[in-house]
Amino acid sequence: MKMAVLLSGGGRTLDNFHERLQAGTMQGEIAVVVANLAEAKGLAKARDYGYPAFHAADSAATNRILADYQIDLVLLAGYLKLYQPPPHLARRVLNIHPSLIPAFCGPGFYGMKVHRAVKARGVKVSGCTVHFANEVYDDGPIVVQRCVPVETEDSLDDIAARVFAAECEAYPEAINLVCERGVDYFWRSAPPM
Repeated sequence: MKMAVLLSGGGRTLDNFHERLQAGTMQGEIAVVVANLAEAKGLAKARDYGYPAFHAADSAATNRILADYQIDLVLLAGYLKLYQPPPHLARRVLNIHPSLIPAFCGPGFYGMKVHRAVKARGVKVSGCTVHFANEVYDDGPIVVQRCVPVETEDSLDDIAARVFAAECEAYPEAINLVCERGVDYFWRSAPPM
């Protein structure tokens, strides 16, 4: 599958994808990288890796860029906007969320805000969820979830580091599953909302 990576920040998830593609442990091919922020460090990383990389402020601009590539799958990698894909990619957008959906998700729940809510609630496990994205934040079919323990003495940084380590395993695993089973498998097997 040819993949587009959408990001907003430093590109840590892009680093993970690139390393795994180079090692042969993740299927697919990154065709293009797009950031909604011109200063996103992930753009420079993408160019250093040899990927075409562009800034696009909104979904319309992003979709104009993607139209120049034959994209099979869009990977949201720390993309902090609600992406609205063109119709032919509507069910082909994967996202990773730093909690076990349906807990600590939806509008306003991203990054450290999620980990802060986890800590404040006193839960004993957190984790990450790779899911297909639709027009509602964190609502599409779940592909992979990974749990991590949360200890009482954990700082927010401890929780974030543990969750990100789980994300580095879960997201490539999910991409491999989508490549093997196809996109429609996950939409067919999703429980009715």
